[in-house]
Amino acid sequence: MDAFYASVEQRDNPALRGKPVVVGGDPSKRGVVAAASYEARAYGVRSAIPMSRAVRLCPALIIVRPDFEKYRAVSQQVFAIYRSVTALVEPLSLDEAYLDATENAWGEALGVTVARRLKAAIKDATGLTASAGVAPNKFLAKIASGWQKPDGLTVIAPERIESFLQGLPVDALWGVGPKTAARLRAHGIDKLVDVRAHSLDQLREIVGSAAEWLRDLSLGIDERPVDPNEERKSAGSECTYEKDLTDLSRIRAEIDEMARDAARWLETRAIFARTVVIKVRYEDFTTVTRSQSEVRPTRDPDAIAARAIALLDKTEAGRRPVRLLGVSVHNLEESDAHRPKRAARDDEPRLPGL
Repeated sequence: MDAFYASVEQRDNPALRGKPVVVGGDPSKRGVVAAASYEARAYGVRSAIPMSRAVRLCPALIIVRPDFEKYRAVSQQVFAIYRSVTALVEPLSLDEAYLDATENAWGEALGVTVARRLKAAIKDATGLTASAGVAPNKFLAKIASGWQKPDGLTVIAPERIESFLQGLPVDALWGVGPKTAARLRAHGIDKLVDVRAHSLDQLREIVGSAAEWLRDLSLGIDERPVDPNEERKSAGSECTYEKDLTDLSRIRAEIDEMARDAARWLETRAIFARTVVIKVRYEDFTTVTRSQSEVRPTRDPDAIAARAIALLDKTEAGRRPVRLLGVSVHNLEESDAHRPKRAARDDEPRLPGL
């Protein structure tokens, strides 16, 4: 979906149409931009930047408080359209998904035709535009989906893969952040195809365990199937505070409340968690995470809260001012039966900083 939250607000309020609009928090209270309209993006405003910076970039910016219930309702409309066409729908977020349209309810032979019809159906049902990428695999489709936004449609046919790859900068890849891109460029890897000139051993020295993944992408290879049953791996919440927290008792109280919220989430879904993770961001934006796992999963709020508070002792919270706190639960299971620990598979996500 194109500028999803902002587009919903512009749809529902004609006075916002054609104007620079962002959805997010109060700029005087460390709010951040959750979504920016394309009119706001023209000023350099982007999602995830501080709202105070967004206002400096665009003094005429219109800020709308988020209404996530409304966005979820629209998202459900869109996903119902997806699933009416193919059962193979893998959600990435409220406004993005992978679809395998090889077999589809319309009997269309061409992915581009499916994409056109989906875009039209979404526009008819919601009044909103979506951009689509059509390609032989998830990696290429993801890149293509952002190529001609808004209301875009980019097709990478098999015979066009190599020419498309030749033009991709290395930081166009999903998952390659500024630091990784800087390391790659320091070794002469400016474009994705430059990866091919380096051995796997050389790549491992630069990007570690991501070397084979990067090499495959440089060749246009991505064997991941569209998985409609991908399980949620974690849940939690975090909060950025208007004023830095310095009182350890207040910090503990905040962590306790977040941990109990996570336990309630587990209870409502009748599932359990083996791992508790806390996140602490200090006043200088340095961010650390700490985790603790048990063999036996739980959803007991007292146990989860106690573990989260104990993890604070492994941070400098109370000795350094704290800007943000978060608590999440991971390694979710449907049973609390005793299970032996197993080694993590290579394809499982690992939390940064652990």
